[in-house]
Amino acid sequence: MKDYFTIQLNETDVNTRNILALAHMGDAVYELLCRGWLCCQDLETIGNLHRATVAMVKAPAQAAAVQKLLPHLTDAEAAVYRRGRNANVHQIPKNAKRGEYAQATGLEALFGWLWLQGQRERINELFAVIVGERGADA
Repeated sequence: MKDYFTIQLNETDVNTRNILALAHMGDAVYELLCRGWLCCQDLETIGNLHRATVAMVKAPAQAAAVQKLLPHLTDAEAAVYRRGRNANVHQIPKNAKRGEYAQATGLEALFGWLWLQGQRERINELFAVIVGERGADA
């Protein structure tokens, strides 16, 4: 049986995927990271946990996260981010500006790209930068 938690494609195969498909994968990866991190923060109620998750995964928050990450990205990672940011997305949520949503899509594309290559350690390094954990020298 295939283990869908450890899917790993080679870089060539990942680079041939539609950038919005990578963002689709990255959306799930990023939300899972946020949910996991928040579960470790000892929030008192499920309502608080839900509100904190939504606050972290909405486009404006992801756009802010991108600003923290940009100095830490490799050339290849920055190229994937730019492809995602420049993707032609037709529907923008009402709580986001077009620029924020574009940056969020770029972030999600990057996380999807890394996930599909099995680069879990790099994902953790970048997420640590986002949440401001000490020792996050990505």
